[in-house]
Amino acid sequence: MSIIEIKSISQIHELMGYPKPKHPLISLIDASKIHISEEKLNIKINYNFYTISMKDKSCGREYGRNSFDFGEGVMVFSAPGQVFSSVETIEEGEINGWVLNFHPDLIRNTHLGENFDMYTFFHYSVIEALHLSEIEEKTINSMVKNIETEYEQRIDNHSQRVIVSNLELLLNYCLRFYERQYNTRTSQNKDIVAQFEIELKNYFKSKKQLDLGMPSIQYFADLAHLSQHYFSDLIKKETGRTPKNHIHDFVIEESKTLLMSSNSSVSEIAYGLGFNYPHYFTRLFKTKTGYTPVEYRGQN
Repeated sequence: MSIIEIKSISQIHELMGYPKPKHPLISLIDASKIHISEEKLNIKINYNFYTISMKDKSCGREYGRNSFDFGEGVMVFSAPGQVFSSVETIEEGEINGWVLNFHPDLIRNTHLGENFDMYTFFHYSVIEALHLSEIEEKTINSMVKNIETEYEQRIDNHSQRVIVSNLELLLNYCLRFYERQYNTRTSQNKDIVAQFEIELKNYFKSKKQLDLGMPSIQYFADLAHLSQHYFSDLIKKETGRTPKNHIHDFVIEESKTLLMSSNSSVSEIAYGLGFNYPHYFTRLFKTKTGYTPVEYRGQN
């Protein structure tokens, strides 16, 4: 099946039968006007821009893994290059909310563009959506309305700066609300952390590193049925350390035991732990301990 590539905001308006956008790099679409007919089902579309959507819980789609934190708005984010397709028809008025689309050129060479990597939720999956309280939803809606008002009423030398400033404020509030969501799900999150630690031990106990190499973050995220970015943010939020730190710390502790309890060479230990190249192991060991493996073995 071919993939339709949407490169501009104007193209998505044309595809959905909407009037031309008031601004070439950003537009707000009323979700109640979205209509997906039978002939548009299962068509794969690659959007080359960022999307933020707010939809109400009653839209009939599932966003949370278990239960909703609140019964109000649900926010979903996507980054350029992600491919989507509709699997069921949608009639006008069936969904309440909005969809904010903005092109990467809008934030290029801006403070927001330089720091955009911090908004990792653009790489979360749909099941990791942000669930808002009534007050939070009102806050988000007011900022989105400010953006819409700015690009609809005036486009001048200050427009981009004002729009981008409001967009950055919006995303910072989303960061805050996601942190609140992590906190309200702390019991569930701790279970995921505990399972991660168990699976990390099992990985090496079952000698998977000999065939698969050092474990990846994606491996553990898949076991937890989460996206890599959400899994990484969750682990860091709960433990203060990234999954990569956990993996490396575990490997270093294993290597210390092997260095002191066996006559295996440093290269043999490195390969046995899943490193493709021994010098990578030596570099990591020195970074973590301050000593090379040979120096550590000689001191103990």
